[in-house]
Amino acid sequence: MARRYWNIHLEEMMEAGIHFGHGTRKWNPRMAPYISAKHKGIHITNLTRTARFLSEACDLVFDAASRGKQFLIVGTKNKAADLVVRAAIRARCHYVNKKWLGGMLTNWSTTEARLHKFRDLRTEQKTGRLHRLPKRDAAMLKRQLSRLQTYLGGIKYMTRVPDIVIIVDQQEEYTALRECITLGIPTICLIDTNCDPDLADISIPANDDAIASIRLILNKLVFAICEGRSSYIRNP
Repeated sequence: MARRYWNIHLEEMMEAGIHFGHGTRKWNPRMAPYISAKHKGIHITNLTRTARFLSEACDLVFDAASRGKQFLIVGTKNKAADLVVRAAIRARCHYVNKKWLGGMLTNWSTTEARLHKFRDLRTEQKTGRLHRLPKRDAAMLKRQLSRLQTYLGGIKYMTRVPDIVIIVDQQEEYTALRECITLGIPTICLIDTNCDPDLADISIPANDDAIASIRLILNKLVFAICEGRSSYIRNP
């Protein structure tokens, strides 16, 4: 896999607050190699390491996108949810930005059945069939459709498990990460100083609580995916 230049600058990472970690009492000792200092009771992430792993992640997703691979972006906490949707739409990826339903990937047959039900209900709504049902039945199906839209709306076009999963906040999305590990799906994970850097295939040390930090990391990855997709279109 060829290395490319992704326009990653330490200055913009500092402006986004990527270097701010958690409090020194709340940390994972395995993160020691990625921490450069302590300041006013918090750990400071080594941005040189962050830039290196972010660049490696961009290389990986570019290469995968240039071969037509599918991506899933996962980020369900409030600060990440909207950013995940925007990133996924720009890069034409699947996404989960609400609750991760246990077994979403490891029990794919059940997820697939839910997706079929979701598509059927959407079709019935669009054709007006729901309005022709008794009010009680229609109300029940509309509630079911609303729930499916909330939890599966971002993967409604996913026909198989993804080739690569991008995870925002390892702690929050631990169940999703474990499912990827079980299935052998490559993962790119944004990790703060309280995380385990050995779980994901590529761990990017960064502040997972700051919106600007999450946005910058996702923007770099999305740009690389879009560049890869352009390459795939030109050379299918």
